[in-house]
Amino acid sequence: LPAAAPAEFVQQPQSISRPAGTTAIFTCVAQGEPPPQITWLKNGQILETSDHIKLKNNNSTLSIYGINPADEAIYQCLAENSAGSSQASARLTVLWADGLPGPPQGVRARTVSATTIQVSWREPLQNTKEIIGYVLHIRKAADPVEMEYQEAVSKSTFQQLVTDLEPSTSYSFYIKAYTSRGASKASEVTVVSTLGEVPAMPSLFIKVLNSTAVQATWEPSIKLGQHEGFKLFYRKVHVSPYMGPVLLPSNVTAYIITHLDASVVYEVKLLAYNQHGDGNSTVRFVSLRESVERTVLNPPCDCMKEEQSNKTSTTGIIIGIHIGVTCIIFCVLFLMFGYRGRLLMCKNVQEQLATPQAPRSQRSAAGLVLNGAARRERDERPFGGKQLDLNELERLFPVPHSQDKAVTTVPGLPASHDETQLSPLPLNDFGIIEEEPPEQPPAASPGPAEEG
Repeated sequence: LPAAAPAEFVQQPQSISRPAGTTAIFTCVAQGEPPPQITWLKNGQILETSDHIKLKNNNSTLSIYGINPADEAIYQCLAENSAGSSQASARLTVLWADGLPGPPQGVRARTVSATTIQVSWREPLQNTKEIIGYVLHIRKAADPVEMEYQEAVSKSTFQQLVTDLEPSTSYSFYIKAYTSRGASKASEVTVVSTLGEVPAMPSLFIKVLNSTAVQATWEPSIKLGQHEGFKLFYRKVHVSPYMGPVLLPSNVTAYIITHLDASVVYEVKLLAYNQHGDGNSTVRFVSLRESVERTVLNPPCDCMKEEQSNKTSTTGIIIGIHIGVTCIIFCVLFLMFGYRGRLLMCKNVQEQLATPQAPRSQRSAAGLVLNGAARRERDERPFGGKQLDLNELERLFPVPHSQDKAVTTVPGLPASHDETQLSPLPLNDFGIIEEEPPEQPPAASPGPAEEG
């Protein structure tokens, strides 16, 4: 265990002289093992603290605020522990000059707002010629004396507006008159409270709903401070009485005003209130005439219906384009193939007319074959035409095995009979000339119309 050490002073209090009304401070610091305890005495008696006598820093600092002749004394600092004790003393002299002014008279305080109080007073009753000014002492009533602060005031001024105070708070005030030789005694103390804080101004917005209704909206209540609700007023511009107030709870942030006149301008006013009163109001002006004009010029549309209509119209246009292109293609193909067919038929007829006809007796089935083969060579083309080979000719028109291989026509049958037998093969592919036996008389021979 460490050895015990008696208390001894590191810093002893010093005697001082101060003018009345000022602050006197004594400091006493001691050390030892265990750490010593400090006690203050006034003229040998244990010092009792009060509003203007305070001990701080584990009693190592003694502060006396607003000293007066009654505070003049010898102050002793006693430091003691289990190993021993030490004592030191200092004297406080309060300077008081004869002929100092008396205390200011009639001090009053009046609440102006939640943060402002006005203090007023009158001149002292005696020795006012040497006054150079006044000092106003201010502090919260709940705070210790050392927390007070001062404001200096001109000697010709007997009132002071104290600002930047806290709402719903009590403050104490007193005044001293100062001369070049010292200060007067303090005036009587007056205590007054500031007003409660009213809510802040809400941010108001107006939205036109239609020709007879508008919607008022404002910011959430958390931005306004403590409040009980809102008051909403509205009126026609230049008409004195307001409609309202409409009382709304604190959790409401919107209200719709209906049954309005579209031909006039309206003034809308909103404020928040609490138990301390009404806050400042926010005013907005709104006209419904523009809404009516916009409705006439731009009637509302059914956006969904219009979108569906646009989709339907677009689909119809696309389908119509496809159908039109398809029709054009078919028409072009029809014209091309129809024109080519007519051209080939005309060409075949011209060739038959231009080619010398051999006697029918010299025409044989071999001529049919050669005629078909030659015509097949002519009809070879890069598109469309039907090519007929030798096997197909023989299958359609079998050649008799008799010596007379010519194709004869049976008397009595109509000419169209042969055409019916030849109809499965298109005329534009090849030509067939029927041959008649020479024994028959010329009158029974079929004419050129019977040629296939």
